Parts: sequence; structure tokens; C-alpha cells
Amino acid sequence: MSKVKTRFAPSPTGRMHVGNLRTALYAYLIAKHENGTFMLRIEDTDQERLVEGAVDIIYRTLEKTGLIHDEGPDKDKGCGPYVQSERQKAGIYMEYAKKLIEKGEAYYCFCDKERLESLRQEIAGKEIVVYDKHCLHLSKEEVEAKLAAGVPFVIRQNVPQEGTTSFVDEIYGKIEVPNAELDDMILIKSDGFPTYNFANVVDDHLMGITHVVRGNEYLSSAPKYNRLYDAFGWEVPVYVHCPLITNEDHKKLSKRSGHSSYEDLLEQGFVSEAIVNYVALLGWCPEDNREIFSLEELVEAFDYHNMSKSPAVFDIQKLRWMNGEYLKAMDDDLFYEKALPYLKKAVTKEVDLRKIAAMVKTRIEVFPDIAGLVDFFEEVPEYDVSIYTHKKMKTNPQGSLEVLKDLLPLLEAQEDYSNDALFALLKGYISEKGYKNGYVLWPARIAVSGKEMTPAGATEIMEVLGKEESINRVRNAVAKLEAALS
Repeated sequence: MSKVKTRFAPSPTGRMHVGNLRTALYAYLIAKHENGTFMLRIEDTDQERLVEGAVDIIYRTLEKTGLIHDEGPDKDKGCGPYVQSERQKAGIYMEYAKKLIEKGEAYYCFCDKERLESLRQEIAGKEIVVYDKHCLHLSKEEVEAKLAAGVPFVIRQNVPQEGTTSFVDEIYGKIEVPNAELDDMILIKSDGFPTYNFANVVDDHLMGITHVVRGNEYLSSAPKYNRLYDAFGWEVPVYVHCPLITNEDHKKLSKRSGHSSYEDLLEQGFVSEAIVNYVALLGWCPEDNREIFSLEELVEAFDYHNMSKSPAVFDIQKLRWMNGEYLKAMDDDLFYEKALPYLKKAVTKEVDLRKIAAMVKTRIEVFPDIAGLVDFFEEVPEYDVSIYTHKKMKTNPQGSLEVLKDLLPLLEAQEDYSNDALFALLKGYISEKGYKNGYVLWPARIAVSGKEMTPAGATEIMEVLGKEESINRVRNAVAKLEAALS
């Protein structure tokens, strides 16, 4: 077989859906695993659905995810144009449709909307138009007269009504369909643009695509594609249909889920590498059940024969976990750079945000988690003094009040507010009094944060707050406890 060449052929209709990203990723991995070529083609034949700026989104997403194409509109390797509307202008699709007409494999259809509506019938609970081959029987002269008169037309595929058409998919195996179930699908629409199905086949052949990767919603169309390949006498590519992606309720992942597109996920604080890693596992499982992969490691490990037929569930909690693993492993400087906008929003005081970033790095799953962990640096939240009670630490409000009153003059006299110096100060007090660590550190932490759960201990928090703010907070805690206990 010739060198592996795959393509990603999105329609520029908005943000990139997770399913489209997976198609791009799998096409990329199949090509790169075999040192083949990954091509980008823009499929804009459905002019009504085009969204301005959507082509830029495609380029930006491929760049951010590392799925760099070897060939495409911006990298012509001799198969251009790579944008279907440009190919249409060049007359490519009409030329090939006419070749099929000459072979008797396609025909002009001049039926108007009213006539087509009259052909509506219910099949398996759905109302569809099943075309009756009416225009196939027009004589050559009738066709030429209508074309000369400018009567609007479409070009339809001529599918035999007897026999069957079969095709083999790498994931789903052999699928055979009775020809009677296949409609004479439109190849060229009345506006002169090709249909998605026809343009795909023509372009995939002319561009030398060896493996076609797409969602399994196209499985039912595949027999029609094969009929076209056979009609032209072209070699059929290897088909790899990917399983459906569903939400947690096992319904198709839709825009309403809030996390159906790559850009949605970035905005929700996920990092690109984690998204790509997770999307790779939506329908494919490595033989060793490993979960964390760089893109290079995916290229090495990916074997499409290990893809699943079953729908893949997009589990946002699993993605959050995976994202947390990526954040833990991230370079500290890069983490700080990415976390900074979230830190600045949560803490407006003049404090060392880099130190706060180091505290939260191993404790968050996505960047927006930062706010809830660090908001106490801005101000101590309202809390009930019962929070000072901790069974394991053997603390209670009364004992905590005594500890904090003891600590106040020590903290006031302390000059060095580094974590190490403060910790040494508290440890000295603990050993002098014969207390357990928690008996002192628990109330100190509550006093400076107002929270039971913080990303760091009391002395680390005080280091960031500085002397004046730390002492203020301990004083306020003493006053709060005194008022509650009086």
C-alpha cells in the first residue's frame, strides 16, 4: 500500500466540537504512527452554515493542540486548492459529476419542490423523500433542451434497485446494505455546489487519502461512497469510523452540555495537553491501560485496531482529575504564568502571588478552583467559632483563645516573617508548653484564614500576609472568641 495519508476536513461552522477534535487527533495519530502525511482540507460547500472567523478557529485549535498539518490551504503540496469552495469554482466537482453521467452512473434531475414533496413517505417512523428515478428516463434531447432553457437541476447518483452494496470498516467490520434502501443521492446541488458526500469522495481520491477517519454517524452513508468509488473505478480507502461520544447521561454530547467544544474547555481552565490526552481515550484504549500520554507518546502507542465500537462517555470529572495531574507536573514558572489571571482576580492585595501559586499547584484540578482556595488572603470570611473545635487536635474555642492570646505578643515581637522563622517560633512555644503541634497550629490557621481547609499551614499563610496583616487577623480572632465565650 502507498504511504499513509489522512485528512482532517472540518466545516467552518463555529467552535471545534470535541468529536471533531477527536477525528482530527485520530487522523493525525494514524498518519504519524506510520510516518505518513496529515492533511487539512476546509469543507465549506454548505454555504448557509458558514460562520465568519470559523476557519481561524480551525487553524488556532490545530496549532494549540499540536496537531500540525503537513499539507493544506497554507501548505500546498500539489493537491490544491484545499478549500472546497475554491475547488468548486475551478469546476472540479462538475467535471467528475459529468463523467458519471457519461457512464450512466448519474443523471440530471429537474424535478421541482412540489413534485419532490409529493414523493414523501414514512419509513421507520421518519418522513423522507424517496426519489423515484423520474428524470433518469428523460431522453438525451429532453435533457439538453431543459439545460439550454436554464431549467434548475441537480445531479443525482444512479443507484441500482436490485442487489446489495457492502463495505468494510476497520472498527465495525463488514456492513452490507440492500440497494433498494439507498436513495439516488444528490451529487451536485441546484446552486452548483457539490454535496458533502460527493465532494468528499472526489477530493479524497484526487488528494491520495489512504485512510478516512470520521464519526460513526457517517456509517450509513458509506455504501453510497463505495458505489461512487466503484463507478469511477477508484481504489476504496481504509475506513475508520469512530464511536459516538455521549454525555454522562448517555445522550449525544451537545453544545448544551457546556463542555462540548475545545474552546469551552480552555475557558473552563483546562490545559490543552490534558484535553488532547483525554480526547484520545474517548474510544481508544492502549493495551496496557495507561492513561497519561504526551502527544509524542500517543503517536508511538496509537493503534486504531484497539478502538471501541461502543459509545464513549465524556466524563468531565475524569477530565478534571487528568487536568490536575498535568498541573502537578507542570513547570513552576509556566504554572504561575497560567494561574496569574485567576490569582489576580481572587486576591487584589499586595502579596506575593508566586508563593500562593506554589501553595495551590498540587491542590487544584482546573484553574478556576483557585478562587475558592485563596479568597481568604483577600479577607477572612465570616465563620462560627465552633470551627476551632477539632476532636483529633483536642482543640476547642476556650483553649484556642488561650493559645492565641499567648501567641499575640510573640508574633508582635517577631521580626523575621519567613515561614521557617515563624514555624520555629511556634514550635518553640509548643515545646515550652508541652502541647501537641495541632493544639497550636489548628487555632493559628483558623485565626489567619477563617477556614478549616487551606492550601497551606498557618506559618506559610502568615509569611504571605506579612507581619501587620497576620497580627491584625490574630487580634480579630481573639476578639471574636472573647465575644462568643463571654
